[in-house]
Amino acid sequence: MAAYHARAEKMSTVDLRLMNRVLELAPEDMTVTVESGISLGTLQKELARHGQWLPIDPPNADGLSIRDVLSKDLSGPRRFGYGTIREHLIGMKVVLADGRVIKSGGKVVKNVAGYDLAKLFIGARDSLGIIVEATFKLRPLPSIERFVYRTLNELTEARTAIRIVLDSDLTSVVLDAHNLTGAGAPVIVLGFAGTSQEVDWQIGQARAFGFEAETKLEYEIQFWSDATPAHHLSVLPSRLIETIAGVGSRPFVARAGNGVVYYRGEKVPQKHELPLELTRRIKSAYDPKNILPELRS
Repeated sequence: MAAYHARAEKMSTVDLRLMNRVLELAPEDMTVTVESGISLGTLQKELARHGQWLPIDPPNADGLSIRDVLSKDLSGPRRFGYGTIREHLIGMKVVLADGRVIKSGGKVVKNVAGYDLAKLFIGARDSLGIIVEATFKLRPLPSIERFVYRTLNELTEARTAIRIVLDSDLTSVVLDAHNLTGAGAPVIVLGFAGTSQEVDWQIGQARAFGFEAETKLEYEIQFWSDATPAHHLSVLPSRLIETIAGVGSRPFVARAGNGVVYYRGEKVPQKHELPLELTRRIKSAYDPKNILPELRS
């Protein structure tokens, strides 16, 4: 990276595949430190040996590095219950455009510091610096997971179905909506995780709300197995149904509890773009010579 800085050339790619080690795994503290070139799938397999996992589940995890997950802020259907990668990151090491290495946070869950500027690098797509190392807090693997769904007659029913779930005592880890054909009304999916007793109770409660049929996450696999690019929209959860209506007959998968909609087909015009002036100022502070990639939505 120092060579790039000396010539002040635009950096197009960075290959971190050889930086793929687990640097420190402390099962008793439920933390792990890794080089960012390690694949998420490989890391999860190592953690599973100790009955733990990093609770993040983006599509095609085996082909994603930890750097991919952090720099693109990737997540999956369990985002509703476990949050995004931000909630689990407790420390990172970043190489800046001028070759300097900065660190933020540490290797323990309780860190006291000033402004958490490291969070700026999450979702920045390498535009501010290259994340080369990260420390995460972990979760125990749940004993069991089960999923149930409810097929709606029309889209307007989705608002009521989702509100009933949110206002109930259910603690689902998945709250998704999907329609893979683009025709008819969507399907609402709930997922529960924990001990057998906890999950059985929640399944019983969900059935009282019309979620009677059990399923897996095949819709998620099917949607992301399509090689064509998927577009996405992020809105307030209260605006989810009108956003899905705006997607029209396009196939979609939505994180119904988070307000995130992924769809395929012709792109829907967005009303809200990135705050360009703010992003330019941050970019200029971290990368004044504009060596790293530009941040794009």
